Amino acid sequence: MPILVTGGAGYIGSHTCVELLNAGYEIIVVDNLMNSKKESLNRISEITGKSFQFYQVDLLNEQELEKVFIENEIDAVIHFAGLKAVGESVRLPLRYYHNNITGTINLLNIMKKYDVNKLVFSSSATVYGMPEKVPISEDFPLSALNPYGRTKLMIEEILTDLYLSDHNWSIALLRYFNPIGAHESGMIGEDPNGIPNNLMPFITQVAVGKLPELSVFGNHYPTADGTGVRDYIHVVDLAKGHLKALEKVSTSTGVESFNLGTGKGYSVLQMVEAFECSAGVPIPYKIVEPRAGDAAICFADPTKAKQELGWAAEKGLHEMCEDSWRWQSKNPNGYEENLTQTVPGNPHLTISGDSFYAKKE
Repeated sequence: MPILVTGGAGYIGSHTCVELLNAGYEIIVVDNLMNSKKESLNRISEITGKSFQFYQVDLLNEQELEKVFIENEIDAVIHFAGLKAVGESVRLPLRYYHNNITGTINLLNIMKKYDVNKLVFSSSATVYGMPEKVPISEDFPLSALNPYGRTKLMIEEILTDLYLSDHNWSIALLRYFNPIGAHESGMIGEDPNGIPNNLMPFITQVAVGKLPELSVFGNHYPTADGTGVRDYIHVVDLAKGHLKALEKVSTSTGVESFNLGTGKGYSVLQMVEAFECSAGVPIPYKIVEPRAGDAAICFADPTKAKQELGWAAEKGLHEMCEDSWRWQSKNPNGYEENLTQTVPGNPHLTISGDSFYAKKE
């Protein structure tokens, strides 16, 4: 039976869809395309040679979301959908709480109605707030420094309460660290709206000439070069972690959290240097004031994921930078909005009304 992927047209979602299809799963993608592009769906199909079904549906629209469950026998859900910009969440907290939490509750209510109780949830390392030490393990105290992080933490608590109320549920909470990179084909990657919020797409947009220079937030942290240290993980490794979590929830019940990271930290300037070496492109930068709430050092202890999921990150920093640059250099303006009533050059996908369906061969 198929796997429902909410937010499957987005950065991490699209890479996970590729891995699911390559592993032989049937998928259904739900996405409102607020922070993603239809073209990513076309490219998923081109990469895999597989067809799939897509519904352009917002999780806040319960009636349309329920149609997905009525029309399909769904076995499990991987839930990526949600607003994700930290700065925007500070400016628009009510929008984030309403969208991320209400949308998730709508999804859970419908899952419960149709007896779908296997869920992999896209959480975040932001649930650890400002950790007192590193590496960070899953049993660290939880807190959050901004509305985005609090939505992730609140949803984790909701899911825990849901399992306590009904032990038939099987839920994996995946706490990501810093995903970067792109599919090795260069066909799918990170395509943020407006000025990037994350380091690597900012670097690649400087490299391709879209932005003049990189802003480095602070250089007086207690690190080797004074810039903040983070755990960067290749998005394909992250996607493969979702398949391992899906195997876990398919064969057990309970609610468990897992860190998905490499267990290694790199500073901002180390990332700049690594990218320059991999891409052969200089990255001009300037030091600006540090951002409130940024931790000096943050990296994962991924031991639990290795022991219980059989998962570990495999790709190194060079591959992360090389693949990021291949995506950006091949797609300097990201995805092009070129999908109309049919998908040019792709026999697998067509649009029908508000939904976007894969042709069955």
